[in-house]
Amino acid sequence: MANLVIMPRQGQSVESCIITAWHKKKGDKVSEGDIIYSYETDKSAFDEPSAFSGTMLEVFVSEGDVVPCLDPVCIIGNEGEDISSLMPQKGEKSEKSPAAEQPASAENKSAPAAPEKTGEVIPNQRVKISPRARKLALESGVDMTKVVPTGPNGRIIERDINAALDRGERAGVAAVEAFLDGRLQVVPEEKATADTAALKKAEGAPSANDFGEYEEVAMSGVRRAISRSMHASLSEMAQLTLNTSFDATKLMEYRSSLKAGGEALGLPKISLGDMVFFAASRALAANPDVNATLSDDKIRKYKHANIGLAVDTERGLLVPTIFGADTMSLAEISRASKAAAAKAREGALTPDEMSGGTFTVTNLGSLGIESFTPVINPPQVAILGVCGITHRVKEDGTVYPAMGLSLTIDHRALDGAPAAKFLNSLAKSLENFDLLLAK
Repeated sequence: MANLVIMPRQGQSVESCIITAWHKKKGDKVSEGDIIYSYETDKSAFDEPSAFSGTMLEVFVSEGDVVPCLDPVCIIGNEGEDISSLMPQKGEKSEKSPAAEQPASAENKSAPAAPEKTGEVIPNQRVKISPRARKLALESGVDMTKVVPTGPNGRIIERDINAALDRGERAGVAAVEAFLDGRLQVVPEEKATADTAALKKAEGAPSANDFGEYEEVAMSGVRRAISRSMHASLSEMAQLTLNTSFDATKLMEYRSSLKAGGEALGLPKISLGDMVFFAASRALAANPDVNATLSDDKIRKYKHANIGLAVDTERGLLVPTIFGADTMSLAEISRASKAAAAKAREGALTPDEMSGGTFTVTNLGSLGIESFTPVINPPQVAILGVCGITHRVKEDGTVYPAMGLSLTIDHRALDGAPAAKFLNSLAKSLENFDLLLAK
């Protein structure tokens, strides 16, 4: 019996996925459990195992195609079997991304070709657009007149906005608002400057043609998601960063004792980052204003610390969530953090594992950074940056190791005083880490 394979939905917020690789082609034998294709969302990557055995009878999409969730991808069945009833009807096949449909010209390889048709606005008629697409359109200022709807019944969905952005179609937020209100605005073409010739180098002088070699890399789905999130964070929030440091002598002594005898007790390799993460989870419980999110002019203060752990991966920065960190021991936090980081680097995180955070910790201390300005992960109202250790001198001449902490807050939801109290409380807990563990 022939079986239709569809694109799975990885999390409620995912509308479409990108096919990154086919591991089986039309005519190949397939056994149950074989990986038939790989795909990625805007946050993670996955391999799709086959739930059936048989032959790959038909493939509907290619590598690089953007496929809506629950759309057909391929058919697996017996050779010679009639599959006409499973074939998508005309217009049902998943649309390729505009960048994949038409290659860029030789003069401008970085800009995907514009589509032949563009969206049409009928005055006083409601525009069909998904909530995620509407939010992205307003954040990015995309030129909505150049967006091609590919969703059901002519609906504009998120991938349509991304396709237009990839082609560089921009118009400004006012034009987007006018479009969504049914008032069409046409953005004039950018005029070439009149003094182009005056900018040319003198004859014989070195130019970009001589030293302009470069490698052009397309932004991945994860990179685009990070870009949009960071832009929205900085453009929509009133961000303020507070910096402090603390005497890390006892913290380092405790870590040395763990390294010396922890393995014999079955403890994981607990890092300084794990210890800061642990202390932050306890400080959040005493400072609910910091353990909060802001959305639609409503502040939610959470009873438990669901802390996001920023992880640097080959695909970009991913932030898995450690749920209920305030209820975990130091050893449990260390194990959970290492497991989450490993899944992030393997590209095995699900969207649900990267949502629901109430606070985030990002650590650049191992790279020698003494102070930095971490960017808040919306809709959270704060993020903690863990810095490196430097050596400072006390008034009595004693040299001590000082670790820096950087706290960025959303000043719309959180004032400087409660933020400073949280940071001060955290620093004191870390200076007396042995006492913190006794609580």
